[in-house]
Amino acid sequence: MAERKKMTLPDLFTKKAKGEPITWLTCYDYPTAYFQEQAGVDMILVGDSLGMTMLGYDSTLPVTMEDMIRHTQAVRRGAPTAFLIGDMPYMSYQPSDEIAVRNAGRFMAEAACDAVKLEGGAEMAPRVAAIARAGIPVMGHLGLTPQSASALGGFRLQGKDAERARKIADDARMLEEAGVFGILLELVPDRLCRLITERAGDVIIMSLGSGPDAHGQLLIYHDLFGLYPKFTPRMAKRYADAGKVILDGLKAYVGEVTAREFPQPENYFGMDDREYEELLSLLDGGRKGDEPKL
Repeated sequence: MAERKKMTLPDLFTKKAKGEPITWLTCYDYPTAYFQEQAGVDMILVGDSLGMTMLGYDSTLPVTMEDMIRHTQAVRRGAPTAFLIGDMPYMSYQPSDEIAVRNAGRFMAEAACDAVKLEGGAEMAPRVAAIARAGIPVMGHLGLTPQSASALGGFRLQGKDAERARKIADDARMLEEAGVFGILLELVPDRLCRLITERAGDVIIMSLGSGPDAHGQLLIYHDLFGLYPKFTPRMAKRYADAGKVILDGLKAYVGEVTAREFPQPENYFGMDDREYEELLSLLDGGRKGDEPKL
């Protein structure tokens, strides 16, 4: 891949203006970030979904700012030119504007992020406005918001009926007025996503399981390759079964070591005969010299 220039916010808006779909993936570690950089992914989200995909929690709620900063730093090292978004974890922004700005600033200063993302609609508009006033680009997140999954009735489609759909559309308008540069719509009906996209002003609308009519698409990296064993969402498309490849390789390794088939000579290093004999002599001489005198 030819070396590409840094992806910036104006570049993303240029793609939107040209009708070119924006590509967006989650990422949580250096080697994966390196591959995504080489593939030319436009945006990378270090999502608090790492709590489930990387740390084994049953939800995103236990994830801390320290978790997010460490993983985001690793991703930035692997993907220096992608537009990098840090996901604000649970209770890193909800308590107050001051806390929200401070933690958003940590993403920018400590992990070299280009923007941050937070969940919520009208109730989070003051937080969005405070972060934006501090000069930090903000991505909103509506529809299925995992940090509020319990209140939403679990991981399910949001906005199926007209009243709830109107609430999501109103929230999108309020987030836009508060200063977001973009909004992620997760698991909402395709026609609601299209409606919000058509009515959006100077805002980028991204879809996660919400249809093809947004300005771009987001998928969870682990869902693309079958790397999350607990479940695969219906909205995901598996592009390769890397999980099976890895499991088969692990089983083969265990089998070969157990059968003493690994390692073979090409997997380790020998020692010159004369050097080995001298080593034995040195070791034997050392033992004799260490014998106690009577």
